[in-house]
Amino acid sequence: MSESTTAATGLTSQYIAQVAGDLENNLKEQERIGVEIAALQQQLTALQQDHNVLVNIQQALGVTHEPHGPSDAVENATVPSPQQKTEATPPGKRRARKTTAVQETTAKKPATSKAGTTAARPTLVELIRRHLTEQNEPRSAAEISTALGKAHPERGIKTKVVRVTLEGLVAKSQAQRTKQGASVFYTAPNTPAPVTAPTAEGQAEGTNR
Repeated sequence: MSESTTAATGLTSQYIAQVAGDLENNLKEQERIGVEIAALQQQLTALQQDHNVLVNIQQALGVTHEPHGPSDAVENATVPSPQQKTEATPPGKRRARKTTAVQETTAKKPATSKAGTTAARPTLVELIRRHLTEQNEPRSAAEISTALGKAHPERGIKTKVVRVTLEGLVAKSQAQRTKQGASVFYTAPNTPAPVTAPTAEGQAEGTNR
């Protein structure tokens, strides 16, 4: 009887040690995957910001065709937690979920109208033209960028992109460009230029005449 008890105790100790080891490995694996997910999330955020800047530059250059944006699956992707990732899912249920997700994505795509999205969100060119029309005096690219950034913080408007857009509008005669010293200012078309005071040299010439 004592030998059986000793054997059972030894087997239990082995199971306890094995479970403890497996649990430790599981936690380490969860931690490693969590770090990888965080890094991938940062890369995705950086790519989305670069995409917005490139789209704004493309609009500034007058290109009306917009390249395909990130897929709905990427935009609506939810990063699973390490605990969810370790849960086992039967292969049959996994295939059924994947098929359902594909069907839902296919059904949603025709309902999304690209024209409707564009109409709901004005382009950077339209925002700049509208801003210039509302101003009574010339504005620099930095001032316009600051004003639009406050009005539309979700767009991440950059001064460099605004300057390129303004130069494109000037080339199309949709904006006027004036230079005062080392600074460059922009106004809406047909806006009278600011009156500058005559210099002392000009006054002297008028008196001599």
